[in-house]
Amino acid sequence: MITQLFQPEPNHLKGLAFARELVRQGHEVEVLTGFPNYPGGKIYPGYRQRWFQRETIDGVHIIRVPVYPDHGNSGFRRALCYASLALSACIPGLFLIRRPDVVHVYQGPATLALPAMILRLLRGVPYVLDIQDLWPESVISSDMLKVKWLRFPLTMWCDLTYRLAATVVVLSPGYKEMLVSRGCSRLKVKVVYNWCDEGQLHNPDSGGQTKDAFGLADRFSVVYAGNMGRVQALDAVLDAAALLKKNYLDVMFVFVGDGVDTSRLEGIASSRGLDNVRFIPRQPASEIGAILESAGALLIHLRDDPQHRGIIPQKTQAYLAAGRPIIMGVKGDAADLIEEAGAGVTCVPQNPASIAEALIELHDMPPQKREEMGRNGLLYYDKHLSFKVGMDKMVSIFSGLAK
Repeated sequence: MITQLFQPEPNHLKGLAFARELVRQGHEVEVLTGFPNYPGGKIYPGYRQRWFQRETIDGVHIIRVPVYPDHGNSGFRRALCYASLALSACIPGLFLIRRPDVVHVYQGPATLALPAMILRLLRGVPYVLDIQDLWPESVISSDMLKVKWLRFPLTMWCDLTYRLAATVVVLSPGYKEMLVSRGCSRLKVKVVYNWCDEGQLHNPDSGGQTKDAFGLADRFSVVYAGNMGRVQALDAVLDAAALLKKNYLDVMFVFVGDGVDTSRLEGIASSRGLDNVRFIPRQPASEIGAILESAGALLIHLRDDPQHRGIIPQKTQAYLAAGRPIIMGVKGDAADLIEEAGAGVTCVPQNPASIAEALIELHDMPPQKREEMGRNGLLYYDKHLSFKVGMDKMVSIFSGLAK
């Protein structure tokens, strides 16, 4: 497994639990990654940068190599972070691993395919490219790519990574169609929906956080949990809160998490006197499930960008598994999934009136109907998006290539 992030770093889907399950099923796993530094951009206590470091957790062998740690707003420094790990995963990384049967590249950054491509070309090792973000589209939509002429070489590089991959795994049908339109073989691209951290979501040992713990008792709380950046375009949600402030006194918009836009959003809410908006700092993973499960509704919102039509935001799975009705402010596959599941309502992203109307629809419907939506979402998750379903598909792909 080659991955930019790995435990103890948070918010990593196919990380330790994924590797541990592979080991439990009888497979041997080596992980090639950097020294933990996300999200703060500083190496975690207990680690220090060195030429390499080996550790073993629950039978998973982990090899850490140097990385330039940065997760800020600078596109140049972020590029250095991605490129540094790609290079150190080649040297010394490729000299530290045993010859694998299959390589799994968990692609955030497209640069991370480099060591797998070398193994493919020099030693004939097949690799699975697991795409979480389409490049260069994702870096363009996030405003990280300031130098426009870089789009062409980035596109050429990505196309090469697809061509050399034995299998390309994507998280939605929309992503598959986008890759096919770029010349990728339809037979090579497999859709494997992401799952959520089910153990943390229903954690019996959590501290028992509830909406009352944050002073939200007797309120209809609309919870947005996760990153707060430019791509999320949460100004529109604040505008929706302003529209509802006078006539829906029991509604409270709750933002849980942090990001590069958090301080600005807090300033806007304060300056506009939005007392129906509450910001809560990032919570431990063990507490998030209780917060989600206590919400009146759960909100997902992204900027209205054609590139987002194939995205199913990672929080969708956690929201479905939490069994609460969802307001989906993302067009395309994500909205289609919520409608197919009967798990909530959709709205037009970056349209405050539409967001407010969706919330009013949920707020005014009978509680039994909201509970039914929540149950629908949980059942849909268990059948199509769960950890077990995803693992079975991934193991089948790996086993097919290892023959």
